Amino acid sequence: MDGILAIFFAIFLAELGDKTQLATMAFAAKYGWKVAFVGAILGLAAVNLIGAVLGDKLGDFIPLELVHKFAGALFIVFGILMLFGKL
Repeated sequence: MDGILAIFFAIFLAELGDKTQLATMAFAAKYGWKVAFVGAILGLAAVNLIGAVLGDKLGDFIPLELVHKFAGALFIVFGILMLFGKL
């Protein structure tokens, strides 16, 4: 249960105020909150399922430290691209 709570809070804080939340707000304005909520839940669940399965499989072959470094580098690249308006 500790793992679930840690993941919940990490994802909750990371997603709060991001583009996905803004898009969901726009969809809610057009389709209503119930439709936007269900659509957002399904979309996020599908993306996170892919991430969880890939992460589980990668963990069998690649050291966790390397995965952390790659993820950190990817976040830095995305941040730089966003700063320069490329994303």
